[in-house]
Amino acid sequence: MTLDDKLAGKTVAVLGGTGPQGRGLARRFAAAGVPVVIGSRKADRAEATAADLVEAVGGTVTGADNEGAAAAGDIVIVAVPWDGHAELLAGLASTLAGKLVVDCVNPMGFDKQGAYPLPVEEGSAAMQARQLLPDSVVTAAFHHVSAVLLEDPEVTSMDTDVLVLGDDREATDTVQALVDVIPGMRGIFGGRLRNAHQVEALTCNLISVNRRYKAHAGVRITDV
Repeated sequence: MTLDDKLAGKTVAVLGGTGPQGRGLARRFAAAGVPVVIGSRKADRAEATAADLVEAVGGTVTGADNEGAAAAGDIVIVAVPWDGHAELLAGLASTLAGKLVVDCVNPMGFDKQGAYPLPVEEGSAAMQARQLLPDSVVTAAFHHVSAVLLEDPEVTSMDTDVLVLGDDREATDTVQALVDVIPGMRGIFGGRLRNAHQVEALTCNLISVNRRYKAHAGVRITDV
């Protein structure tokens, strides 16, 4: 497929790219012809994941530690566990300066009643990212995408919309274009970054849906 002009010449780095969601997104981007750099705490693990993805779907995929991936990416997706979110981004602030950052982290806890949203002092993971990365353009997206479906080679179309949030129109347009390279997905502008809290928290509701109906539910926005 021909990439949107907004993505021409751009490399996507996925921090936490060896985890299920990060690896799944990397797989879909690589299959669509987007150059990808997998980031992980350990470079050798990232390199092994990259080699597996090249063998599975082709494309241009390399691996590095998270700092190396952040340096290599033009668009940098943050797909790390919530408990390591602040420490990682604080340490990469200078490396990520001037880059487009896409935060897809959902601050959640689990107990006997299921998933629930965790309070975040800054309001949301995305707002925390913006505070820690003052010289980056921070957006939020990919919160409700099933890692299981992303990694399933038999799933050729992802039946879901992706809410994209941010305060910079050019940046959110670019992230929407990135969403759109994945067959079946559609990027939808979801408001300013200050509204990321409820988008992140909605993931807890989807987990409840999935458990009840044994599904991998996503979100569709109607009449758009």
